[in-house]
Amino acid sequence: MAAKVDPEKCTGCESCVETCPVSAISMKDGLAVVDEDTCSECGACVEACPVEAIALE
Repeated sequence: MAAKVDPEKCTGCESCVETCPVSAISMKDGLAVVDEDTCSECGACVEACPVEAIALE
């Protein structure tokens, strides 16, 4: 149940990258990408995203 980024909603603000405690989120082509193997499923990125582009799935 790792975090998933909706590329249609992501604005590339990098709030999730800065918030992730395990550095599981990086930017690619201006959008956030979650490394599912590294994600600890804490939900910090979900709370940090101002456009609700991330969900735990």
